[in-house]
Amino acid sequence: MNFLQLLKSMFRTAPHCSPADCAARVRNGEALLVDVREPSEWTDGVAQAANLLPLSDLTGGRAQWKLFLADANGREIFLYCASGGRSGMAAKLLVAEGIRAANTGGLGDWLDAGWPMAKPAAVREAPR
Repeated sequence: MNFLQLLKSMFRTAPHCSPADCAARVRNGEALLVDVREPSEWTDGVAQAANLLPLSDLTGGRAQWKLFLADANGREIFLYCASGGRSGMAAKLLVAEGIRAANTGGLGDWLDAGWPMAKPAAVREAPR
């Protein structure tokens, strides 16, 4: 993504979906759940079934995001972070690229909706 695209995306609004409203689509495989927090934040736990893809990789070299987006097969992408700010930015960036994406707030919103939490098997730093 070039600088102009990044700047334009900042002035768009990000679609929003509450975890309660989108959980069924994640469960049945219609949509994908992504945690955009940084790897050091995943150690305490993540929403079960979440793909762990940091925002820094989305706005950077996309070492992990490129493969993920290629494998998404057009499914909607629901994003969360710690409080909803970074996931909102990620949703704006993806929507600007024509990808169906929505901000679902923070990890706490998923836990409040009854979504189970999981410990990642191995957390490693994203390649830079």
